[in-house]
Amino acid sequence: MRFWDTSALVPLIVREPTSSWAAEVFVADGDRIVWAFTPVEISSALNRRRREQSLTRSQFNAARQRAKNFVDSCDRVMAFELVAERALRVLDMHALRAADALQLAAALLASREQPNDVGFVTLDIRLAEAAEREGFPVLMHEP
Repeated sequence: MRFWDTSALVPLIVREPTSSWAAEVFVADGDRIVWAFTPVEISSALNRRRREQSLTRSQFNAARQRAKNFVDSCDRVMAFELVAERALRVLDMHALRAADALQLAAALLASREQPNDVGFVTLDIRLAEAAEREGFPVLMHEP
């Protein structure tokens, strides 16, 4: 079982240098968990690429459908109040942005406060470091 940060899902949806690595990890992971707002973060990444014109309209639409398929194949952490409570503690402990603190808090909730039992997949170095300090085994692409 692994918790997937948005940064590790985006390369599954649009071609990036880490896409092959992310696909290998995703296929090998039978039980995938994401935060409830992961689709919003993915949409933000796709829309930014569309505005920057690195995705055509048809590529954007295809990517949006792939995103839906990937997220639909994952379990979602939906306990908003519990995640928010944990995120407040996480922010006191780690130098993270709010969205990353919510990701880490959702992973803590998904692990039932036993982070060593759940992998944490991310491409965000700061989030990876915080997850490791919380006790998660972190999977991150090595350049």
